Amino acid sequence: MKKNILYPLFTLLLLGMTLTSCEDMFGDFLDKQPSNELTEEIVFSDWTTTRQFHFDTYNFLRHGAGRINGSWLDAATDLSVTSFSYGGTRVSFNIGNYYNGAASNELTGTWEHYYRGIRKCNFTLTKIDEVPKPADESDEKYETDKLNYKSEARFLRAWFYWEMFLRYGPLPIVTEVLDPDGDLLTGYTTRPSIKEYVVDFILSELKDCESGLMNYIADESELKRNAGRITKPIARALYSRIMLYMASDRFRAESGITWAEAVEASKGFIDTYGGLYALFQPESDPVSNYTAAILRNAHSGKNRETIFWRNQVAVGWSAISDDTPVGEGGMGGNCPTQNLVDMYDMANGESPFASYDETGAPVYNEGLMPKINPESGYNEANFLANRDARLQATVLYQGVSWGNGVINVIRGQRDNPLGNTNATPTGYYMRKYIPENILSANHSGSNFRNWIIMRYAEILLNYAEALNEAGGSRAEVLNILQPIRDRAGLTAKLVERKDLQTLEDRRNFIRKERAVELAYEEHRIWDVRRWNVAEKALARPVYGVDVTNEGGVIKMTRKVAQERVFDSKMYLYPIPEAEEWKTNIENNPGW
Repeated sequence: MKKNILYPLFTLLLLGMTLTSCEDMFGDFLDKQPSNELTEEIVFSDWTTTRQFHFDTYNFLRHGAGRINGSWLDAATDLSVTSFSYGGTRVSFNIGNYYNGAASNELTGTWEHYYRGIRKCNFTLTKIDEVPKPADESDEKYETDKLNYKSEARFLRAWFYWEMFLRYGPLPIVTEVLDPDGDLLTGYTTRPSIKEYVVDFILSELKDCESGLMNYIADESELKRNAGRITKPIARALYSRIMLYMASDRFRAESGITWAEAVEASKGFIDTYGGLYALFQPESDPVSNYTAAILRNAHSGKNRETIFWRNQVAVGWSAISDDTPVGEGGMGGNCPTQNLVDMYDMANGESPFASYDETGAPVYNEGLMPKINPESGYNEANFLANRDARLQATVLYQGVSWGNGVINVIRGQRDNPLGNTNATPTGYYMRKYIPENILSANHSGSNFRNWIIMRYAEILLNYAEALNEAGGSRAEVLNILQPIRDRAGLTAKLVERKDLQTLEDRRNFIRKERAVELAYEEHRIWDVRRWNVAEKALARPVYGVDVTNEGGVIKMTRKVAQERVFDSKMYLYPIPEAEEWKTNIENNPGW
């Protein structure tokens, strides 16, 4: 057997630091391994080291907070702007420069990152059957664990390929272990069709691996030991998401997946696993409920809304300082736009504006102001009042008490000081995903900040969208969405609203609702692409507000915060130049 040492570029070191971090993140199912040079022969001759090698693959699930040189992927959409002049999205996506090195960990690094993860999965699947049973384990446990690990490896490999597809389109599917010292894609330069890549491979893998995965873990101590591991419901949830995507406008013709099939996929999850999950609402206050749904984890926080997540250790100030208001001592970071703020309904459940387009955004006039819905109670002079509670739970704005002070974005004041280049360019700061209790006692607190990949609210949104497109009745579609609105404390029932009568109106409403509910969870950038509306959503300016104090009256004036660039070739990233040069693989259209 070739004695390759299993470390970069295509595997992570199996050494103390890496395994310790995995143990902290994913519970007690990893034992420490002190060796820093484990060969292929050593790893796959012992069950313990094989298990450690497999669990290390979970490290390839990425956390989205500030991942792109300090900026979030949603800052490449109309939902936010990064305040950093060097922020990866600001100098790449937002100006149409998809070759800028500041965003390389997203635009090109994704390729290497996931092919490394795929290689680890292929190692596990190729070698695990050769690993001898440990003497202290029963035959039953050995076979059960082995099936779990193989199924997890198949799931993770499918996830990695899916993440690559969103960015680059269909790529060569590698299911064998390639030599890290050779040309890794030799013989793998032919790009498959969407059907071959997604339907015939990824979706088939998810269906086939589900039965071999662990069951949903209800026992609290067992969940702590296995926090973050892939279970049967996770495979079904991802299957439902991908079916929705494949039925969407951009992919339907090539995938052959219908809206009716997407309906069945979401309904299938609800029918089979829905009793295990619920929208998280332990408090009576809707702001607290939405905040908790994002920050409370599935194990110690008993959050049954979370389905698939990247489990993290508890974090402190250093983890949130980049995205905290400058008046709190932070760096500003991911700043919400007026575009997002305008998507939130009124607290009475009515839409503040008269019409919304196919991106889910209000229709703006030349004065940056949408036409007001007179029945909503909206008042432009005080437009943040009486809004959907999710706005307050997601966005920090003028006058809100938060952390160790009150948000003040008036020029020259606490959160917009003169000369601070990281002060918000939009007039807003982000609250979602920022645990406020970390700010207590001179920023010495700590809190979990797991990265949510899928939660139950998305399943409901997926189901409503697919059913609407498949011709479901108005009442059926709107009633699926109602629990999400109820948690937000919105009083009007959707079925009682006078609008949302046509399929198109409901479509635009559902798209708006997705943007609001799933903001900053890396959905918007892919949603507008699959709907074939990215050129409209991402090429127009993003808006903000200037806040002034005029004789004791706070005034907010709309403004253009940033111009944006997007054209048709940007639906996909370019293939990394180094890979194109090495392999002569076909690049994406326009690049």
